[in-house]
Amino acid sequence: MSSSVPHSADPNGPPSASSAGSSSESEANFDDLDTYLDYRAAASDTGSWRPPTDHRRKAGPLVMVETAFLASTAALIWLVNTYFPPGPILRILFPLPMALVYLRWGPRAAWMSALVSGLLLSVLMGPPRSLLFLMPYAIMGVQLGFTWVRGANWYISIAAGTFLGSLGFFFRLWLMSVLIGEDLWVYLTTQVTQMLNWGLEKLVNFGILDIGVLGQANVEAIQILALVMVLLSNVVYLFTVHLAAWLLLERLGAKIPEPPAWVQDLLAD
Repeated sequence: MSSSVPHSADPNGPPSASSAGSSSESEANFDDLDTYLDYRAAASDTGSWRPPTDHRRKAGPLVMVETAFLASTAALIWLVNTYFPPGPILRILFPLPMALVYLRWGPRAAWMSALVSGLLLSVLMGPPRSLLFLMPYAIMGVQLGFTWVRGANWYISIAAGTFLGSLGFFFRLWLMSVLIGEDLWVYLTTQVTQMLNWGLEKLVNFGILDIGVLGQANVEAIQILALVMVLLSNVVYLFTVHLAAWLLLERLGAKIPEPPAWVQDLLAD
């Protein structure tokens, strides 16, 4: 009885079809792998800010994982600050997760993170509180990422954020007025009136103004003063957000434009 024994391939002969197929398959695998990798030479630090490198075509689930993680982080920060407020510390971090998503993965991922965080807060806390987060903080994070990735200086990004934050303040004022059935703008102007009368009284006591100015503050002046106070508070808030982002985001793989020279001098001192 004869048995057929396969002959070993001649090492000096032409490659078999199976070996050629495996070789082409391994080359294809390496070609696919190369699309996930991004080889770059180390860039020298020249000290000037440049927009973050575009690495959004790295494919794979990384963009989805980071977007979901940062959206849940933003929702968790809002949740903790609502029920266990530690002061203004967490409030500074409200827009930063969306800004970080924009810097790393672009506008689509940033808008998705804002939407996901709003939906998560809507489930956990209800739609009104989720709306209070979306406008202005989630949208402000997208706006900050938009200006930072284009290398805009701090004055431009703070001005745009101040405008958006002021709109968000009046949106929250309108929403809360609708929910509680009271006009909170009247309450705000009343508080500003009391503050203005207190200031005028102090000036009269120091002899700077005549006593006749007391009780003469008109409604238009009070409303203008309230608007100025809202703008100034948003300017201070955006400035602290920029400082926090400048100190934190670079350690997380993103970098924002450098602050003005006078800010760096203050921090150096």
